[in-house]
Amino acid sequence: MGDNSLQSDKSLQQAVLDELKWEPSVNSAHIGVTANNGVVTLTGHVGSYTEKWAAELAAGRVFGVKAIAEELEVRFPLSEKQGDDDIAKRALQVLSWDINVPKDKVKIKVEKGWVTLSGDVDWYYQRSAAEADVRKLHGVIGVSDNIKIKPSVQASVAQINDALSRNAQIEAKNITVTADGGKVTLSGNVDTWYERGLAEHTAWSAQGVTQVDNRLTVG
Repeated sequence: MGDNSLQSDKSLQQAVLDELKWEPSVNSAHIGVTANNGVVTLTGHVGSYTEKWAAELAAGRVFGVKAIAEELEVRFPLSEKQGDDDIAKRALQVLSWDINVPKDKVKIKVEKGWVTLSGDVDWYYQRSAAEADVRKLHGVIGVSDNIKIKPSVQASVAQINDALSRNAQIEAKNITVTADGGKVTLSGNVDTWYERGLAEHTAWSAQGVTQVDNRLTVG
């Protein structure tokens, strides 16, 4: 049984390495991968925060991945490092251009390349858009999204269940949805880490959701 487990870990490790090499937005040369009973750990360094994000998404697509421990470091050449004030100015500018981000609702703080977003919006997609905007900026090494969602209605379990059932990539019958005000909890079992993420994204897309507690297990 131990040999089978070891072989399974080696196969999963290789599959993740192959997926990272396949993903064109990721330079896998400095990324290490380990696998232990479905838990994949990514180590090493990448050239941008966007690349770090893309590497995690690529690993999550691989069948057999149950969880990801992401320990990648963003490293910029000294000649390409940006000052916090420059990052903040560009972040404010890109947010002002995005029609999905409510005007003057999101505040920005930058410290040593790490961007912290705060404020409040009505929908999750608005919060997600703001984070995606600053994630792509040169000089950013990480993002903390502290934007709060303050909707005018409560979350509907029925609407979330309907949305899960419409998605052909989700086995909705294995997922239980409960809600306490704006907090939605997902429990049950799904086949892949990717499906787990899809279910969470679907729940976040419902009006009135302020928090998603994803307790779905993989396997």
